[in-house]
Amino acid sequence: MVAKTLFGFEEILAKELRDLGAQKVVVGNRMVSFYGDTGFMYKANLCLRTAIKILKPVTSRKIKNENELYDFIQSIRWNDYMTVDDTFAVYATVNSDLFNHSKFIALKTKDAIVDRFRKEKGRRPNVDLSFPDLSVDVHIQRDLCTVSLDSSGGSLHLRGYRTNTNIAPINEVLAAGLLLLSGWEGQSDFLDPMCGSGTIPIEAAMIACNIPANLNRKEFAFERWLDWDMDLFEKIEEACLNKTRNFSHSIIGMDKAPSVVRKAKTNIENANLSDFIKVKEQNFFESEKETEGPLHILFNPPYDERLEINVPEFYGNIGDTLKRGYPGTNAWFVTGNLEALKHVGLRPSRKIKVFNGKLESRLLKYEMYAGSKKAKYQREE
Repeated sequence: MVAKTLFGFEEILAKELRDLGAQKVVVGNRMVSFYGDTGFMYKANLCLRTAIKILKPVTSRKIKNENELYDFIQSIRWNDYMTVDDTFAVYATVNSDLFNHSKFIALKTKDAIVDRFRKEKGRRPNVDLSFPDLSVDVHIQRDLCTVSLDSSGGSLHLRGYRTNTNIAPINEVLAAGLLLLSGWEGQSDFLDPMCGSGTIPIEAAMIACNIPANLNRKEFAFERWLDWDMDLFEKIEEACLNKTRNFSHSIIGMDKAPSVVRKAKTNIENANLSDFIKVKEQNFFESEKETEGPLHILFNPPYDERLEINVPEFYGNIGDTLKRGYPGTNAWFVTGNLEALKHVGLRPSRKIKVFNGKLESRLLKYEMYAGSKKAKYQREE
């Protein structure tokens, strides 16, 4: 099988898969391949935090032109995967000098599937791009065409808990990946000082408590497959829930806008995490650390892409607030405005390249010492 992911998350996803029990895990470009049975496919969709889709390959063949593509697709026993009364959709990606247009590949694939059913059944299944019974994925790399079934359906970042959003909400898979890249495992108190609709605190709580990432999702595509095994899925879901753990620290979300705080609270309630996350109305630039122990901060400040801000002043205030109010803290934030980093006034100890959609971004770590950095080293000696 193949799990698709975002740039920079491949190694994290591979670790997730190994921890779940996947076999023969191989890291690729924005994807990780692995072996597992049907039950593991269910578990991967339910539990993986950094996967966008889980594809189940059907077959592959080398092809050189559209006629060979058509013959290849028509040779597949499609009635093993759907009936003539089911709906389907085809999605294609192409990286080849032989083929130029993914939409044409999808159309040719659709024609081949329809024509096979016409020959066998005398009628054809219908296409439904919005909510198909079967999603077919066609990937052409040079001359190799791989046909897979999309077991997830809609992207796995659609967890199911976020019903209220603000301008420029962070993708749930991106939020989970950033948290894992930052080393978050639930080992301390946590703060998102610009929490928006609450995605980062929610993902932080789910990691801390080992709650399956897609527990709140309404449906997966495999639930419409001919071999759907509800009893097996329910056993796997129960086993995963039995592995949840207690969390003894605090997770705080903060935002200065009352309407934003209300939306965050609604999403947290939807995720059934109100016992673990508190959200308060407060301006980060007027705040300070409230606990004496270690504090893990991760946030997604505005980039000036869809939210207009005075970049030098805003990012300068981020640095000033961290220096003044948050000693003894590992502070992480992600930004797609690389010029803005010049105004923070702090030197990051780590920079990690990531993408927020198509926007190249950086995840940065700032180690805020209690007292001077020199004094810290003297105390350790």
